[in-house]
Amino acid sequence: MERVVITGMGLISPLGNTVDDFWRRLAAGESGVGPITAFDTANYKSTIAGQVSGFDAVARFGRKEARRMDLFCQYALAAAEEAWEQSGLQTESLDRERLGVYVGSGVGGIHTLLEQAELLRTRGPERVSPTLIPMMIGNMASSMISMRLGAHGPSMSPVTACSIGNTAIGEAFRLIRFGLADCMIAGGAEAAVTPISLASFSNATSLSTRNAEPHKASRPFDGARDGFVIAEGGAVLILESLTHALRRDAMIYAEVLGYGSSSDAYHMVATHPEGFGAYQAMAMALNEAGLRPADVDVISAHATGTLLGDRSETLAIKRMFGEAAYRIPVTANKSMTGHALGAAGGLEAIALVKSLQEGLIPPTINQEIPDEVCDLDVVPNTARKADISVGISNSFGFGGHNAVIVLRKYEQ
Repeated sequence: MERVVITGMGLISPLGNTVDDFWRRLAAGESGVGPITAFDTANYKSTIAGQVSGFDAVARFGRKEARRMDLFCQYALAAAEEAWEQSGLQTESLDRERLGVYVGSGVGGIHTLLEQAELLRTRGPERVSPTLIPMMIGNMASSMISMRLGAHGPSMSPVTACSIGNTAIGEAFRLIRFGLADCMIAGGAEAAVTPISLASFSNATSLSTRNAEPHKASRPFDGARDGFVIAEGGAVLILESLTHALRRDAMIYAEVLGYGSSSDAYHMVATHPEGFGAYQAMAMALNEAGLRPADVDVISAHATGTLLGDRSETLAIKRMFGEAAYRIPVTANKSMTGHALGAAGGLEAIALVKSLQEGLIPPTINQEIPDEVCDLDVVPNTARKADISVGISNSFGFGGHNAVIVLRKYEQ
């Protein structure tokens, strides 16, 4: 079986629109959460989000092409272009039938849907755009990336809610591992900071209402947490077989060792209270990687900042790692980015790659009040230098979807 490596990364995020900017701010413990500026939130319970700023789709793609893509698709394509450029791949020198795209989204083109629904209501059916459906459907991110880069290989848009990024990376990893592709473009994108999303999550009491202190609102594992902070963005990685990457003398950033997926089979939105599915996915990923729990140096937690979610993940980690759970650093990137839903897994995979490269674990910020259940080493408030080689990244989603990937600092 082929070894699988990461040769490119790209993103759009609340902490910056390049990998370098994102990593610099993440390592510094900066928050990307602030008051929502995209629409009037006067009547909303939660008025904060992790928003993308400084993103100009017209400047990137031209006015005509930008108008043909929903915002989530723009984020995905921009992230893919950065990853592609970083990888040094050249389409004309590839077997394009062995170049694939697995990039998903949780809700797809919700901006376009809301805009066109309002046109239907106010101006009638004749004003609805004929491009509504292709702009709205979630597979269009993979489609646009495939068209832009000439990828004729496997193309899919996994929809596993907030575990999309890890699902895409993991499934792409297996295609390459079993010799069915040479290169895969994998990740997720989301642009769901909209009035209707905010209203629904707020009415479900899922969101933090710490509106007066937005930079302190996302606080995974902290005893004063009161819900997650919605966010947006896109994150894409280039995966290659090691054989293919070495043949072209590519820069290799990390190696993908294993992937695990499971279903809680428990509830529409709540995680299993004992973290059974999360444990199962971690165990599967480590087993495929051929590693023991003691081999793991750092854990990138899903950790959204909800009471049940954080506690169930903590229990799963304790079950997986036993007493070692208390010595393994656990970092929660969402404390700084907010929860970017379908983009979260990709963002956190990139953060883990950078962490392994740099020997630096980003902090979990906003740690002020201990939680007796979430009593692991969560790297509180300040980044930590560490000699780390192997990390796992957890992603869990509504419906009980769990996806875990294992990454290792590249060694020949």
